[in-house]
Amino acid sequence: MARRLRVAAGGIVYHVLNRAVGRGRIFRKEGDYMAFEKVLRQAHERTGTRLLAYCLMPNHWHLVLWPREDGELSQYVRWLSVTHTQRWHAHHHTAGTGPLYQGRFKSFPIQEDRHFLLACRYVERNPVRAGLATRASDWRWSSAAGGAGTAKPWLTPRERWPVPAPADRERWVNAPASVAELAALRLSVVRGAPFGDDPWTRKTAKRLSLESSLRPPHRPKMATKLKKDS
Repeated sequence: MARRLRVAAGGIVYHVLNRAVGRGRIFRKEGDYMAFEKVLRQAHERTGTRLLAYCLMPNHWHLVLWPREDGELSQYVRWLSVTHTQRWHAHHHTAGTGPLYQGRFKSFPIQEDRHFLLACRYVERNPVRAGLATRASDWRWSSAAGGAGTAKPWLTPRERWPVPAPADRERWVNAPASVAELAALRLSVVRGAPFGDDPWTRKTAKRLSLESSLRPPHRPKMATKLKKDS
């Protein structure tokens, strides 16, 4: 099957994620998390790409990125992933043993309205849904920790988000999404589809050649049963 074209248009917010190969662990100890955050800082220094929200989980990570130029998203995430993989293998003495990530990163365009805020909350509440933290702000390895992220200059301040963050953000980020919201977000991740209202989603899918992501997955027809040997 031919690979879907990499979505890399500038001026659009994206939910980006990648997972460890074979459901392994990327972050085994505190130093692993710290090393990845160092690469995040260096990636920002190299490209200036706006990182709006993020969350590091034991076997995967989520980023919400807002690139300015076409191709910037791919350049940023490629450098981030390759650099992190090389340093991870060097630190764990596993060079030559195979890939760290399951494959190319996944990216999903986000509409810059309430859907953007829902996506950021979804990303930051990952540790809560996984049972790793009681509150999103308790998880050290995300943009929810440390208030507005003033201690992380490589993280875009929330007052410069494309959509204003809720005034009582602490309460908002710790409120769970509705069943419908969570289902819509997960469907976007599974299908690789734009996340927004229906008109915007269809328009964006057409613009970025993502129409196939809006169709239900194809179910192959049942193979014709072979006749038993006599």
